[in-house]
Amino acid sequence: MPFSLLSPPPTPPLLISPSTSTFSPNKLFNQRRFSRTIVEASKNDDDEPAFNPFGFVTDNPSSRSAIQLPESPAEDGNVGQMLYRIEDKGKEYGSYIKSGGFRWFVRETGSPQSRRGTIVYLHGAPTQSYSYRVVMSQMSDAGFHCLAPDWIGFGFSDKPQAGYGFDYTEKEFHEVFDKLLETLGVTSPFFLVVQGFIVGSYGLTWALKNQSRVSKLAIMNTPLTISSPLPGLFQQLRIPLLGEFTCQNAVMAERFIEAGSAYVLKLEKADVYRLPYLSSSGPGFALLEATKRANFKDINSRVSAGFASGSWDKPILVAWGISDKYLPQSVAEEFQKGNTDAIKLKMIEGAGHMPQEDWPEKVVDALRLFF
Repeated sequence: MPFSLLSPPPTPPLLISPSTSTFSPNKLFNQRRFSRTIVEASKNDDDEPAFNPFGFVTDNPSSRSAIQLPESPAEDGNVGQMLYRIEDKGKEYGSYIKSGGFRWFVRETGSPQSRRGTIVYLHGAPTQSYSYRVVMSQMSDAGFHCLAPDWIGFGFSDKPQAGYGFDYTEKEFHEVFDKLLETLGVTSPFFLVVQGFIVGSYGLTWALKNQSRVSKLAIMNTPLTISSPLPGLFQQLRIPLLGEFTCQNAVMAERFIEAGSAYVLKLEKADVYRLPYLSSSGPGFALLEATKRANFKDINSRVSAGFASGSWDKPILVAWGISDKYLPQSVAEEFQKGNTDAIKLKMIEGAGHMPQEDWPEKVVDALRLFF
Protein backbone atom coordinates (compact mmCIF):
# COMPACT_ATOMS: atom_id res chain seq x y z
CA MET A 1 0.00 0.00 0.00
CA PRO A 2 1.34 3.51 -0.74
CA PHE A 3 2.66 5.16 2.43
CA SER A 4 1.14 8.36 3.73
CA LEU A 5 3.10 11.57 3.90
CA LEU A 6 1.88 11.78 7.50
CA SER A 7 3.86 8.73 8.55
CA PRO A 8 7.44 7.55 7.99
CA PRO A 9 8.11 5.72 4.70
CA PRO A 10 8.03 1.90 4.81
CA THR A 11 11.67 1.62 3.76
CA PRO A 12 14.91 3.04 5.17
CA PRO A 13 15.03 6.79 4.45
CA LEU A 14 17.22 8.20 1.73
CA LEU A 15 20.12 10.49 2.52
CA ILE A 16 19.26 13.98 3.68
CA SER A 17 20.65 16.70 1.50
CA PRO A 18 23.48 18.80 2.99
CA SER A 19 21.18 21.78 2.51
CA THR A 20 18.75 20.57 5.20
CA SER A 21 19.10 21.38 8.87
CA THR A 22 19.40 17.71 9.90
CA PHE A 23 22.43 16.91 7.73
CA SER A 24 24.90 14.53 9.38
CA PRO A 25 28.49 14.29 8.03
CA ASN A 26 28.93 10.89 9.68
CA LYS A 27 25.76 9.59 8.03
CA LEU A 28 26.96 10.86 4.66
CA PHE A 29 30.34 9.15 5.13
CA ASN A 30 28.72 5.85 6.12
CA GLN A 31 26.32 6.01 3.16
CA ARG A 32 29.17 6.66 0.73
CA ARG A 33 31.06 3.72 2.16
CA PHE A 34 27.92 1.53 1.81
CA SER A 35 27.53 2.79 -1.75
CA ARG A 36 31.06 1.75 -2.64
CA THR A 37 30.46 -1.67 -1.10
CA ILE A 38 27.35 -2.24 -3.24
CA VAL A 39 29.09 -1.13 -6.41
CA GLU A 40 32.01 -3.48 -5.78
CA ALA A 41 29.63 -6.35 -5.04
CA SER A 42 27.58 -5.64 -8.16
CA LYS A 43 30.29 -5.48 -10.81
CA ASN A 44 29.65 -7.53 -13.89
CA ASP A 45 31.93 -10.05 -15.53
CA ASP A 46 33.71 -7.31 -17.48
CA ASP A 47 34.59 -5.61 -14.17
CA GLU A 48 32.66 -2.50 -15.11
CA PRO A 49 30.80 -0.74 -12.29
CA ALA A 50 27.10 -1.46 -12.18
CA PHE A 51 24.29 1.04 -11.66
CA ASN A 52 24.78 2.69 -8.26
CA PRO A 53 21.49 3.60 -6.55
CA PHE A 54 23.35 5.97 -4.21
CA GLY A 55 25.39 7.72 -6.89
CA PHE A 56 23.29 10.86 -6.53
CA VAL A 57 25.06 11.50 -3.21
CA THR A 58 28.20 12.70 -4.93
CA ASP A 59 27.97 12.64 -8.70
CA ASN A 60 24.48 13.47 -9.93
CA PRO A 61 24.28 17.24 -10.51
CA SER A 62 20.55 17.35 -11.22
CA SER A 63 19.79 15.67 -7.90
CA ARG A 64 22.01 17.70 -5.60
CA SER A 65 19.27 20.22 -5.01
CA ALA A 66 16.63 17.52 -4.48
CA ILE A 67 15.12 17.45 -1.01
CA GLN A 68 15.52 13.88 0.21
CA LEU A 69 13.18 11.98 2.49
CA PRO A 70 14.04 12.83 6.12
CA GLU A 71 13.51 10.59 9.14
CA SER A 72 10.09 12.14 9.81
CA PRO A 73 8.71 13.66 6.58
CA ALA A 74 5.65 15.23 8.20
CA GLU A 75 7.74 17.01 10.83
CA ASP A 76 10.39 18.24 8.42
CA GLY A 77 7.98 19.37 5.73
CA ASN A 78 10.54 18.99 2.94
CA VAL A 79 8.65 16.28 1.07
CA GLY A 80 5.47 18.34 1.07
CA GLN A 81 7.35 21.39 -0.14
CA MET A 82 8.94 19.39 -2.93
CA LEU A 83 5.66 17.84 -4.04
CA TYR A 84 4.00 21.25 -4.05
CA ARG A 85 6.73 22.55 -6.35
CA ILE A 86 6.37 19.77 -8.92
CA GLU A 87 2.88 18.28 -8.54
CA ASP A 88 1.52 19.94 -11.70
CA LYS A 89 4.55 19.24 -13.87
CA GLY A 90 4.95 16.69 -16.61
CA LYS A 91 1.38 16.19 -17.83
CA GLU A 92 1.70 17.84 -21.23
CA TYR A 93 -0.89 16.60 -23.75
CA GLY A 94 -2.16 14.05 -21.20
CA SER A 95 -5.48 12.98 -19.71
CA TYR A 96 -6.82 10.08 -17.65
CA ILE A 97 -8.71 7.25 -19.32
CA LYS A 98 -10.47 4.29 -17.66
CA SER A 99 -9.75 0.99 -19.39
CA GLY A 100 -9.76 -2.62 -18.25
CA GLY A 101 -10.53 -1.68 -14.67
CA PHE A 102 -7.51 0.65 -14.43
CA ARG A 103 -6.97 4.36 -14.82
CA TRP A 104 -4.38 5.10 -17.50
CA PHE A 105 -2.59 8.36 -18.14
CA VAL A 106 -2.36 8.82 -21.92
CA ARG A 107 -0.73 11.63 -23.88
CA GLU A 108 -2.29 12.55 -27.22
CA THR A 109 -1.39 14.98 -29.99
CA GLY A 110 -3.06 15.36 -33.36
CA SER A 111 -6.42 13.73 -34.00
CA PRO A 112 -7.70 10.30 -35.13
CA GLN A 113 -8.47 11.94 -38.48
CA SER A 114 -4.85 13.01 -39.00
CA ARG A 115 -3.97 12.33 -42.62
CA ARG A 116 -0.79 10.31 -42.03
CA GLY A 117 -2.11 7.78 -39.50
CA THR A 118 -1.71 6.90 -35.83
CA ILE A 119 1.54 6.33 -33.96
CA VAL A 120 1.57 4.60 -30.54
CA TYR A 121 4.66 5.25 -28.41
CA LEU A 122 5.65 2.82 -25.63
CA HIS A 123 8.19 3.74 -22.98
CA GLY A 124 10.50 1.46 -20.98
CA ALA A 125 11.28 0.96 -17.29
CA PRO A 126 11.76 2.83 -15.01
CA THR A 127 10.57 5.91 -16.95
CA GLN A 128 7.28 7.17 -18.41
CA SER A 129 5.65 8.58 -21.55
CA TYR A 130 6.90 12.07 -20.63
CA SER A 131 10.05 11.21 -22.58
CA TYR A 132 8.05 11.36 -25.86
CA ARG A 133 6.46 14.80 -25.33
CA VAL A 134 8.67 16.71 -27.82
CA VAL A 135 8.63 13.95 -30.43
CA MET A 136 4.84 13.71 -30.22
CA SER A 137 4.36 17.44 -30.61
CA GLN A 138 6.54 17.63 -33.69
CA MET A 139 5.14 14.46 -35.26
CA SER A 140 1.57 15.74 -34.92
CA ASP A 141 2.70 18.94 -36.63
CA ALA A 142 3.83 16.67 -39.47
CA GLY A 143 0.31 15.22 -39.79
CA PHE A 144 0.33 12.20 -37.45
CA HIS A 145 -2.02 11.21 -34.63
CA CYS A 146 0.15 10.37 -31.62
CA LEU A 147 -0.68 8.38 -28.47
CA ALA A 148 1.69 7.60 -25.61
CA PRO A 149 0.39 5.83 -22.48
CA ASP A 150 2.11 5.43 -19.14
CA TRP A 151 2.23 1.68 -18.60
CA ILE A 152 0.27 0.41 -15.59
CA GLY A 153 2.60 0.77 -12.60
CA PHE A 154 4.54 3.65 -14.16
CA GLY A 155 4.27 7.41 -14.51
CA PHE A 156 0.82 8.76 -13.71
CA SER A 157 -1.16 5.58 -14.48
CA ASP A 158 -2.60 3.30 -11.78
CA LYS A 159 -0.12 1.29 -9.71
CA PRO A 160 -2.08 -1.65 -8.26
CA GLN A 161 -0.52 -3.70 -5.51
CA ALA A 162 0.67 -7.08 -6.76
CA GLY A 163 -1.83 -9.79 -5.91
CA TYR A 164 -4.82 -7.47 -6.17
CA GLY A 165 -5.84 -7.69 -9.82
CA PHE A 166 -2.46 -7.18 -11.46
CA ASP A 167 0.81 -9.06 -10.94
CA TYR A 168 3.05 -7.26 -13.48
CA THR A 169 3.57 -10.25 -15.75
CA GLU A 170 4.17 -10.05 -19.49
CA LYS A 171 0.81 -11.68 -20.19
CA GLU A 172 -1.03 -9.10 -18.09
CA PHE A 173 0.78 -6.17 -19.69
CA HIS A 174 -0.26 -7.51 -23.10
CA GLU A 175 -3.87 -7.97 -22.01
CA VAL A 176 -4.30 -4.48 -20.57
CA PHE A 177 -2.61 -2.94 -23.60
CA ASP A 178 -5.09 -4.73 -25.87
CA LYS A 179 -7.96 -3.31 -23.83
CA LEU A 180 -6.45 0.18 -23.87
CA LEU A 181 -6.16 0.16 -27.67
CA GLU A 182 -9.81 -0.88 -27.86
CA THR A 183 -10.82 1.91 -25.48
CA LEU A 184 -8.84 4.45 -27.49
CA GLY A 185 -10.42 3.27 -30.72
CA VAL A 186 -7.09 2.43 -32.33
CA THR A 187 -7.63 0.19 -35.32
CA SER A 188 -5.08 -1.60 -37.44
CA PRO A 189 -2.83 -0.88 -39.07
CA PHE A 190 -0.95 1.62 -36.93
CA PHE A 191 2.67 2.64 -36.41
CA LEU A 192 4.40 1.43 -33.23
CA VAL A 193 7.40 3.04 -31.53
CA VAL A 194 9.14 1.20 -28.68
CA GLN A 195 12.05 2.05 -26.40
CA GLY A 196 13.55 0.74 -23.17
CA PHE A 197 13.73 -2.21 -20.80
CA ILE A 198 11.03 -4.64 -19.53
CA VAL A 199 7.80 -2.89 -20.57
CA GLY A 200 9.60 -1.66 -23.68
CA SER A 201 10.48 -5.26 -24.47
CA TYR A 202 6.86 -6.24 -23.80
CA GLY A 203 5.88 -3.81 -26.54
CA LEU A 204 8.02 -5.84 -28.93
CA THR A 205 6.68 -9.22 -27.79
CA TRP A 206 3.13 -7.79 -28.15
CA ALA A 207 3.98 -6.83 -31.74
CA LEU A 208 5.19 -10.37 -32.45
CA LYS A 209 1.79 -11.68 -31.35
CA ASN A 210 -0.09 -9.01 -33.35
CA GLN A 211 1.79 -8.60 -36.61
CA SER A 212 -1.37 -7.81 -38.57
CA ARG A 213 -2.06 -4.79 -36.34
CA VAL A 214 1.34 -3.17 -36.85
CA SER A 215 1.98 -1.32 -40.11
CA LYS A 216 5.56 -0.29 -39.37
CA LEU A 217 7.73 -0.66 -36.28
CA ALA A 218 10.36 1.76 -34.96
CA ILE A 219 12.69 0.64 -32.17
CA MET A 220 14.99 2.82 -30.09
CA ASN A 221 17.59 1.39 -27.68
CA THR A 222 15.81 -1.71 -26.45
CA PRO A 223 17.28 -5.18 -25.73
CA LEU A 224 17.16 -6.98 -29.09
CA THR A 225 19.57 -9.89 -28.87
CA ILE A 226 20.55 -12.64 -26.47
CA SER A 227 23.81 -10.78 -25.91
CA SER A 228 22.04 -7.59 -24.73
CA PRO A 229 23.46 -6.71 -21.29
CA LEU A 230 21.27 -6.18 -18.25
CA PRO A 231 21.91 -2.91 -16.37
CA GLY A 232 22.90 -3.09 -12.73
CA LEU A 233 19.63 -1.50 -11.59
CA PHE A 234 17.62 -4.54 -12.68
CA GLN A 235 20.23 -6.93 -11.29
CA GLN A 236 19.97 -5.24 -7.90
CA LEU A 237 16.16 -5.21 -7.95
CA ARG A 238 16.26 -9.02 -8.12
CA ILE A 239 18.37 -9.31 -4.95
CA PRO A 240 16.26 -9.89 -1.80
CA LEU A 241 16.18 -6.90 0.58
CA LEU A 242 18.47 -4.84 -1.64
CA GLY A 243 15.72 -4.84 -4.27
CA GLU A 244 13.14 -3.58 -1.78
CA PHE A 245 15.49 -0.81 -0.68
CA THR A 246 16.58 0.20 -4.17
CA CYS A 247 13.03 0.42 -5.54
CA GLN A 248 12.15 3.14 -3.01
CA ASN A 249 14.91 5.51 -4.11
CA ALA A 250 13.00 8.67 -5.11
CA VAL A 251 15.66 9.71 -7.65
CA MET A 252 16.09 6.24 -9.18
CA ALA A 253 14.47 7.02 -12.55
CA GLU A 254 16.37 10.23 -13.23
CA ARG A 255 19.60 8.58 -12.07
CA PHE A 256 19.00 5.68 -14.46
CA ILE A 257 18.39 8.07 -17.36
CA GLU A 258 21.53 10.07 -16.66
CA ALA A 259 23.69 6.99 -16.19
CA GLY A 260 22.68 5.78 -19.66
CA SER A 261 23.33 9.08 -21.40
CA ALA A 262 26.08 11.58 -22.00
CA TYR A 263 23.90 14.37 -20.58
CA VAL A 264 22.68 15.61 -17.22
CA LEU A 265 18.92 16.16 -16.93
CA LYS A 266 17.78 19.69 -16.22
CA LEU A 267 16.10 20.00 -12.85
CA GLU A 268 12.64 20.64 -14.32
CA LYS A 269 12.86 17.34 -16.26
CA ALA A 270 14.32 15.43 -13.32
CA ASP A 271 11.39 16.65 -11.21
CA VAL A 272 8.90 14.89 -13.49
CA TYR A 273 10.73 11.55 -13.59
CA ARG A 274 11.15 11.74 -9.80
CA LEU A 275 7.55 12.67 -8.99
CA PRO A 276 5.85 9.23 -9.14
CA TYR A 277 8.56 7.66 -6.97
CA LEU A 278 8.48 10.54 -4.51
CA SER A 279 4.71 10.77 -4.12
CA SER A 280 4.14 7.11 -3.15
CA SER A 281 5.81 3.73 -2.78
CA GLY A 282 3.58 2.30 -5.54
CA PRO A 283 5.75 2.80 -8.64
CA GLY A 284 8.84 1.47 -6.89
CA PHE A 285 7.11 -1.72 -5.89
CA ALA A 286 5.53 -2.01 -9.36
CA LEU A 287 9.01 -1.83 -10.91
CA LEU A 288 10.26 -4.37 -8.38
CA GLU A 289 7.47 -6.84 -9.19
CA ALA A 290 7.87 -6.41 -12.95
CA THR A 291 11.62 -6.96 -12.68
CA LYS A 292 11.30 -10.08 -10.53
CA ARG A 293 8.80 -11.62 -12.94
CA ALA A 294 10.69 -10.84 -16.14
CA ASN A 295 12.68 -13.65 -17.75
CA PHE A 296 15.16 -11.43 -19.56
CA LYS A 297 17.00 -14.17 -21.45
CA ASP A 298 13.77 -15.70 -22.71
CA ILE A 299 12.37 -12.31 -23.76
CA ASN A 300 15.52 -11.37 -25.64
CA SER A 301 15.63 -14.77 -27.31
CA ARG A 302 12.05 -14.44 -28.53
CA VAL A 303 12.63 -10.90 -29.79
CA SER A 304 15.79 -11.90 -31.66
CA ALA A 305 14.14 -14.91 -33.30
CA GLY A 306 10.73 -13.30 -33.84
CA PHE A 307 12.00 -10.40 -35.93
CA ALA A 308 14.49 -12.48 -37.92
CA SER A 309 14.21 -13.10 -41.64
CA GLY A 310 11.39 -15.52 -42.42
CA SER A 311 9.47 -14.62 -39.25
CA TRP A 312 8.80 -10.90 -39.76
CA ASP A 313 8.45 -8.96 -43.01
CA LYS A 314 7.04 -5.57 -41.92
CA PRO A 315 9.41 -2.57 -42.19
CA ILE A 316 11.47 -1.91 -39.06
CA LEU A 317 13.52 1.18 -38.24
CA VAL A 318 16.14 0.82 -35.51
CA ALA A 319 17.00 4.39 -34.47
CA TRP A 320 19.90 3.91 -32.08
CA GLY A 321 21.52 6.38 -29.70
CA ILE A 322 25.16 5.44 -30.08
CA SER A 323 26.18 6.92 -26.69
CA ASP A 324 24.00 4.43 -24.79
CA LYS A 325 25.89 3.31 -21.66
CA TYR A 326 23.65 0.25 -21.22
CA LEU A 327 23.20 -1.19 -24.71
CA PRO A 328 26.15 -0.94 -27.12
CA GLN A 329 25.83 -0.20 -30.81
CA SER A 330 26.74 -3.81 -31.53
CA VAL A 331 23.30 -4.90 -30.26
CA ALA A 332 21.57 -2.92 -33.02
CA GLU A 333 24.02 -4.11 -35.66
CA GLU A 334 23.63 -7.76 -34.66
CA PHE A 335 19.84 -7.39 -34.73
CA GLN A 336 19.87 -5.93 -38.23
CA LYS A 337 21.98 -8.80 -39.56
CA GLY A 338 19.14 -11.16 -38.64
CA ASN A 339 16.79 -9.53 -41.18
CA THR A 340 18.56 -7.12 -43.50
CA ASP A 341 15.60 -6.93 -45.89
CA ALA A 342 13.16 -5.58 -43.30
CA ILE A 343 15.41 -3.72 -40.84
CA LYS A 344 16.86 -0.28 -41.52
CA LEU A 345 19.50 0.98 -39.08
CA LYS A 346 19.85 4.68 -38.24
CA MET A 347 22.55 5.71 -35.79
CA ILE A 348 21.77 8.86 -33.79
CA GLU A 349 24.95 10.61 -32.80
CA GLY A 350 24.93 12.52 -29.54
CA ALA A 351 22.07 10.45 -28.08
CA GLY A 352 22.26 7.89 -25.30
CA HIS A 353 19.84 5.28 -23.99
CA MET A 354 16.77 7.52 -24.52
CA PRO A 355 17.21 9.27 -27.88
CA GLN A 356 13.72 10.77 -27.61
CA GLU A 357 14.88 12.68 -24.51
CA ASP A 358 18.48 13.37 -25.54
CA TRP A 359 17.90 14.54 -29.11
CA PRO A 360 14.19 14.48 -30.07
CA GLU A 361 14.73 16.50 -33.27
CA LYS A 362 16.93 13.78 -34.75
CA VAL A 363 14.38 11.14 -33.73
CA VAL A 364 11.62 13.13 -35.45
CA ASP A 365 13.68 13.41 -38.63
CA ALA A 366 14.21 9.64 -38.68
CA LEU A 367 10.55 8.80 -37.91
CA ARG A 368 9.13 11.23 -40.48
CA LEU A 369 11.30 9.74 -43.20
CA PHE A 370 10.45 6.18 -42.16
CA PHE A 371 6.71 6.53 -41.62
